[in-house]
Amino acid sequence: MPAQKNAGNMDFDATREAENQQYLRATAHTTPEERKLAFGILFFCQLAVGMGQTLVFAVVPPIARHFGMSDFETTMIYSLSSLLWVLTSPFWGKRSDRMGRKPIILVGLLAYAISTLLFAIIVLLGLWEWLPVWIIFPLLLVARSIFGGLGSGNPPASQAYIADRTTRAERAQGVASLGAAFGLGTALGPGIAAAFSEIHILAPFFAVALLAFASAGLIWFYLPERSAPTAQVLERSESRSSLKMTDPKALPWVIIGVIVSFAQSIVMQLCAFYFMDVLKLKGDAATQMVSVALMAMAMAALFAQIGLIQRFNLSVKFLMRWGSIIMLFSFAGLIVGGSYGLLVAALTLAGIGFGLLRPGLQAGASLSVSPKDQGAIAGLITSTAATGQILNPFIGIPLYHYWHQAPFMVGAFLIVIILVFIRFHPAMKNLDEERNVTNHNMQDEDLGIH
Repeated sequence: MPAQKNAGNMDFDATREAENQQYLRATAHTTPEERKLAFGILFFCQLAVGMGQTLVFAVVPPIARHFGMSDFETTMIYSLSSLLWVLTSPFWGKRSDRMGRKPIILVGLLAYAISTLLFAIIVLLGLWEWLPVWIIFPLLLVARSIFGGLGSGNPPASQAYIADRTTRAERAQGVASLGAAFGLGTALGPGIAAAFSEIHILAPFFAVALLAFASAGLIWFYLPERSAPTAQVLERSESRSSLKMTDPKALPWVIIGVIVSFAQSIVMQLCAFYFMDVLKLKGDAATQMVSVALMAMAMAALFAQIGLIQRFNLSVKFLMRWGSIIMLFSFAGLIVGGSYGLLVAALTLAGIGFGLLRPGLQAGASLSVSPKDQGAIAGLITSTAATGQILNPFIGIPLYHYWHQAPFMVGAFLIVIILVFIRFHPAMKNLDEERNVTNHNMQDEDLGIH
């Protein structure tokens, strides 16, 4: 046992030293002001992406029912792009390790902008009756597939960009800043939907598409990246990432990522239908009331990621444990909820819960692998974020039609699995030990990082 423990400490020291070297190389040719600008640009870009996500969840269900689409068809619009997201995110993550973060982020944002614009144009032509109803559904699938196949490069490359330029102690806060940006976007999205829908129900989509094009322009002109990570860190070709999903360092986090995604998809994909069916809402009234609830959820997530994570140096274990506990109360509220106020409160708790869980998952996975695997692990974890949208139409939707509360019971069970993982899995214990070592060493030495 002592020999194993000493070997583990040596592995941790080697990983920590490698990460320090990576940080120094990644920041050697940029000033603190440039890095601050870069993080601000990435924040703005993720904000734009977040806006589009809540627009889709709030506006698409009423539009789909207007065109006579079933609930299954509606969720399939999300699910096909999600499948492509799962398949392509690991590829883009590894690609960013070789090509650099900036070009992959740029491709992802342009794909997102084009997809959002095309989606709005297709729906608009359908509302004008210039397209037959039968062709609208497959065209919407194509539009969302652009986002799923190419837009999936943005999150892992952005997360890896942050990981390259933060120390282990700063990792959770750095990753959470991207989540906070996305959360702010999801908070603003319903408000934009409600405000711009006074002009036209599709006006928010055109506004967000324009914002996404502007984000891509900021990345092209202002995001500093002097050289690709390969040139900075992977000095020998054999040092390139070979991390796979089945790797013991990655697999536990991939499984938890799938569980978190499925639980989150149950809430996000079904909340609009649940509000309409339980509260007997239709059309514009449904869009307005669901948008307000989703805004409350997003603002709560923003509070968790900016008000809590950015203010306090919270551990991965703390984020995941308390995020899970809060989610149990959220699912309980959704199961019991029969009034608008209680349902909004449940979604608000969901915002806090997922606002803690997701950064904890991303930071834990990042801290569990070596510097050369940062893009690869970011791609794997990003791919899990879409798996729930694939599973939900085949599990959540049938359960929903059988009994409206059944999917939320499944979600509560999934959260219990996460709590068991936190309590007993060695990956969490290893992170606790590393955190203690890091905190002790930081008191004794100055890494010279500015």
